[in-house]
Amino acid sequence: MRIFEIAAFAVRGLTANKMRSGLTTLGILIGVASVILLIAVGNGASSAVQQSIAGLGTNILTISPQRAQPGTTAKPLTTADAAALVGQDSPAVKYASPVVSAQATAGYGDTTHDIGQFIGSDPRYFDTTNSAVAQGNLFSDNDVQQARKVVVIGATVAAQLFPGLDPVGKSVLVNNIPFTVVGVLAAKGSSGLQDADDLAVAPLTTTQNALTGYGGLTQIVVQARSADALPDAQAQVTTILNGRHKTTGTADYRILSQDQLLTARTATTETFTVLLASVAAISLLVGGIGITNIMLVTVTERIREIGIRKAVGAPRSSILGQFLIEATLLSLFGGALGVAAGVVGSRFTIAGIQPVLVPSSVLLAFAVSALIGLFFGSYPASRAAKLRPIEALRHE
Repeated sequence: MRIFEIAAFAVRGLTANKMRSGLTTLGILIGVASVILLIAVGNGASSAVQQSIAGLGTNILTISPQRAQPGTTAKPLTTADAAALVGQDSPAVKYASPVVSAQATAGYGDTTHDIGQFIGSDPRYFDTTNSAVAQGNLFSDNDVQQARKVVVIGATVAAQLFPGLDPVGKSVLVNNIPFTVVGVLAAKGSSGLQDADDLAVAPLTTTQNALTGYGGLTQIVVQARSADALPDAQAQVTTILNGRHKTTGTADYRILSQDQLLTARTATTETFTVLLASVAAISLLVGGIGITNIMLVTVTERIREIGIRKAVGAPRSSILGQFLIEATLLSLFGGALGVAAGVVGSRFTIAGIQPVLVPSSVLLAFAVSALIGLFFGSYPASRAAKLRPIEALRHE
């Protein structure tokens, strides 16, 4: 029964000042909820990146230009480079699509929208990037040869410019140049920081004529014949480009496979998650310091009570246990509310990211909240237990 009596004393001590106890638990609540929610956001961002990259397929290579080393000249990627990558010298390569990109603002009627990606390429680009059409049609090789001003838009662009309307056949102004919408791509979804549907794809020649000029390509997207053929495709592409660019040292281009891209982006999101969790942990630490502060005030206010209890025979362990239980109850109650807040918060989309709850983070945050109560409550409890009865009774 003794432990229950000590716990009863602790509960009465907490309920004696409800406002103070509530504000103290608020600090722990915010800390625990932050840990759970921010880890969920980081995990959600990582999952979105993986899904976005996986949506492009596992047999894709992306070739991008790279700055030349001091003393050397970098050659730009060209459409001739892209054409050379498909042939007898590269049996593992299925398609190689030249890509240019431009900053573009599209307008229809009184509505305008800054397009996230305005891309110029060939019809193989859609197969290479696993982009399916939901409405209308894709443009053709003849459109590329004739440099027709036609465009295929993503779902986000369609929703922004044509709410409630069928975009196919409509004319839009892209940087004040009229383009006819011939198709709308199927939605791929957002990867958190980037909306995969906020894009428009036009024929390469049209984009170069109207928007980018005839400089180097932004990238070349290569599709291997299968995922197993990807290493062979990368080796063949490297050999061909080295020969065309007369590479003797560091190449003036960079080749990234989907695995490399996924590894790089996953590492970035993991770092992002660690930073978020660190910020949340700091708020949890601040909540623990708040418990120490409040418990010290509580001990000071109840010195005479402690003296009376000691004078009638209460052992040091009872006083120590009472204040430790008070601190732990404050922390556990705040932790439980924080878990509830974190779980509820993870049901909502945050900054375009759907949080993915990590059960281990819930258990860890709650366990840490209990340990914080014990750790930060130990000093005030020890101070209360060490008080001498005669000094406590004389305290005003």
